[in-house]
Amino acid sequence: MREFTINKNDSGQRADKFLQKAVPLLPKSLMYKYLRMKRIKLNGKRCEISTRLAEGDVMQLYIGDEFFETAPEKEFLAAPAVLNIVYEDENIMLLDKKNGLVVHEDDEHTADTLINRILHYLYDKGEYDPNAENSFTPSLCNRLDRNTGGIVIAAKNAEALRILNQKIKDREIEKRYLCITVGVPPKKHDTMTAYLEKNADGNTVKVTDKKTPYNKTIITTYDVLKTDGRLALVEVKLETGRTHQIRAHFAHIGCPLLGDGKYGSNAVNREYGVKTQALYSYKLKFVFTGESGILEYLNGKEFAVKDVWFRDKFVGK
Repeated sequence: MREFTINKNDSGQRADKFLQKAVPLLPKSLMYKYLRMKRIKLNGKRCEISTRLAEGDVMQLYIGDEFFETAPEKEFLAAPAVLNIVYEDENIMLLDKKNGLVVHEDDEHTADTLINRILHYLYDKGEYDPNAENSFTPSLCNRLDRNTGGIVIAAKNAEALRILNQKIKDREIEKRYLCITVGVPPKKHDTMTAYLEKNADGNTVKVTDKKTPYNKTIITTYDVLKTDGRLALVEVKLETGRTHQIRAHFAHIGCPLLGDGKYGSNAVNREYGVKTQALYSYKLKFVFTGESGILEYLNGKEFAVKDVWFRDKFVGK
């Protein structure tokens, strides 16, 4: 028999969701069977699938040892605990992810990822111990492509993660991007609408001006900050968040991003010596309109990255 004492990060979850995280080797079908057979109990009594767990509850599992892992592996220690921290408190972290760093493990099983760096950093600080957690791991709330830099949000506890995920879904976190376009957008300020269709095979998207049953609406607002007549430094706000939206939308209007090998001009990229897209998620603001729980103190706060590698490099200071 094994026991789990429900801690603060576990509380609020349905029993079945907790079990899937705490005992990942237990097949889902068998988990449901054991719940029916009362081989999995909560506080000594029958446990229903939909029961919401509370801090201090004790879950007893009368199941074979083969379903339990040994001590959690600390694979994240293979990544350096080196981070560019924009902001940190007891609940969240805002990280400035540099170009070239992946956020999660990729197909090449890269160990040096942003999330592994965060886990290593918090482990060294004594704020995260995988042996003390039943079902929670500090997690990223948003992601950026390997070759896009900028602010990534991480939650240190389960309550912060739930709130941030909902705020992102409700579009109560505003993000601003900087980019360099090859060609000057036609207006100094504009809100553009088009339609985007994903091509999963080539990891690319296609943007058109016509709606079809297969594409989705994209809305992109921009301001041209400065230009030398050929290149432009542009600030962008996404009204919708689609795959490669900024890169593909500006390419669609004839102003691809500098350094973009997928939607831009390789000849121009070589001319300027740029091998990665000039795109940075450089500013973030919390604009909560609904209940914010333990993160209410963040409402109205804005954070920005000053060190954007291309900001003053191509279009003058």
